[in-house]
Amino acid sequence: MPFLMRGALIEYGSDFLGPIPNAVLFQFNPETLRRDIEIPARQSGAASREADQAGDLPVERINLTAYFSAADRLNENNFLARAFGIGAQLAALEKMVQPPGMAGRALQEVVDAVSDAIARRRGGAVTQSIPRQHYPRVLFVWGLTRILPVTIDSLSITEQEYDYMLNPVRAEVSLGLSVLKVGPCSDDLVALGAMEYTNLATDLKASSNLAEVGTQVYELINF
Repeated sequence: MPFLMRGALIEYGSDFLGPIPNAVLFQFNPETLRRDIEIPARQSGAASREADQAGDLPVERINLTAYFSAADRLNENNFLARAFGIGAQLAALEKMVQPPGMAGRALQEVVDAVSDAIARRRGGAVTQSIPRQHYPRVLFVWGLTRILPVTIDSLSITEQEYDYMLNPVRAEVSLGLSVLKVGPCSDDLVALGAMEYTNLATDLKASSNLAEVGTQVYELINF
């Protein structure tokens, strides 16, 4: 059987399992993937600039539908499939759209307590900590040339079949993603590196298209 690369969503920079990233590989690669590139409106009137002057960066949105089934793993008598069906994959997806749970809050409380202790020792004022909850950072991996930092805008799960313990064993998941705008001064080095890598791959593919177009124009001229 030929090698098949699977698309994936990979959470990074999270306390979910410490250094182990939370990742969901698509069991079946979606047959279609819709990409909408929203181009910000250009200014008009007295404040307008040249027509070709760039303003805000375009925003890319991705929509896809993924399918999950526990049938094969149940036939193999897989322990996790017997215990949860596809519940583990669905739970991992849900973790990607929620702020950190108890583990993350406990870690933040420890950091705040240490900061307060240092402030007391130095004779400074102890400040009340401000809740700092952030949504998980996620990479969307789609082939070797598309690794994108994204936010999950929408997640719709349709559970279609259950086992005798009411664990879902078949489901359809609709995902809406937005590609993040990552500036060169961003402290998110993973997102910055992924964006630069994908942009470089896009430039190389565009250059290869120019070479092909040049060949076609040459053949047309010499026809």
